[in-house]
Amino acid sequence: MLLAVALGAFGAHALKGALTPEMKAVYETGVRYQAYHALALFVVAWLSVQWPGRFVSPAGWCFLCGILLFSGSLYALSLTGIKALGAITPVGGLLFMAGWLCVLLAARRA
Repeated sequence: MLLAVALGAFGAHALKGALTPEMKAVYETGVRYQAYHALALFVVAWLSVQWPGRFVSPAGWCFLCGILLFSGSLYALSLTGIKALGAITPVGGLLFMAGWLCVLLAARRA
């Protein structure tokens, strides 16, 4: 969450005027999804105590890798303009979905 807040502030202040409106929106999407899934990591930490099981740890790894791939690719795309980096983003999105599926399965097994 600290990194999401810092990157959000960086985008709002240091990148002001440096990005096109389209690339600023891309950057902000990366920050938003990083923040959502940083909070999801807190959920996973809570689940690991409340309902330990085989789905909790994979959920955390999916969220962490999803942040790196989804948000990371959006940051890189917005800052460099290299459109090919956008091909990485859906992999991160799939990891987010897999993480939420693992959370659902962990809750269901509890």
